[in-house]
Amino acid sequence: MLDKPVRNRGNKAPVLIVLHQERSSAGRVGQLLLEKGYPLDIRRPVLGDALPETLAGHAGAVVFGGPMSANDPDDFVKTEINWLDVPLKENKPYLGICLGAQMLVRHLGGKVEAEPHGRVEIGWYPIRPTEHGRLLMRWPQMVYHFHREGFDLPHGCQLLAEGDVYRNQAIRYGENAWGIQFHAELTRAMMHRWVVHGASRFVMPNAQQGRDHLEGRMIFDAPLKAWLSEFLDLVFEKNRCPI
Repeated sequence: MLDKPVRNRGNKAPVLIVLHQERSSAGRVGQLLLEKGYPLDIRRPVLGDALPETLAGHAGAVVFGGPMSANDPDDFVKTEINWLDVPLKENKPYLGICLGAQMLVRHLGGKVEAEPHGRVEIGWYPIRPTEHGRLLMRWPQMVYHFHREGFDLPHGCQLLAEGDVYRNQAIRYGENAWGIQFHAELTRAMMHRWVVHGASRFVMPNAQQGRDHLEGRMIFDAPLKAWLSEFLDLVFEKNRCPI
């Protein structure tokens, strides 16, 4: 687990990593950013870590998922949502993953809520790029989810990818703010941990059983990992990926 800022030998500014549990990690996002030369500045506001007043010394920020909701009344949730003013006003790269995407939507005045029939996305489900998404890069056909709420599309956002149960799967706001509803960051160990600790949720409508999560990984994970590496280049290095 990465508890303190992780440095490397490059000269790039660090990426702010915001996690929401004591034992959470940045997973493959952190691994890939380090490989690309970005140090990691890891903070956990839920445990009392402060968020920076400016991102002038950072290359951007990634806000990860967590078991809480963007609608929760906890002070740290409200603080994080309000803090998104910083990357948006400074036009710094921002990537929200699941909860992090939902916080972006809440900040922009959108809604975060469950699907009307109570269906969840827990397991592997297909997504489809929109025209905007296809112009940016290649997308995987199947992605991994672990959520029971989704988000609408706030004014000014572009929809990049859509799904069957929760339509809005990937969005872009302005030049540098991105949100994805799914999880490409899970290492094998992380997925095993999620399957064990999240087993009680597999009875929810539309959820897949744990064996399907692990079997799906063998089939779908390689293209998802390749997509994540290209996507991080798009977010942090503004490299348009070849179609």
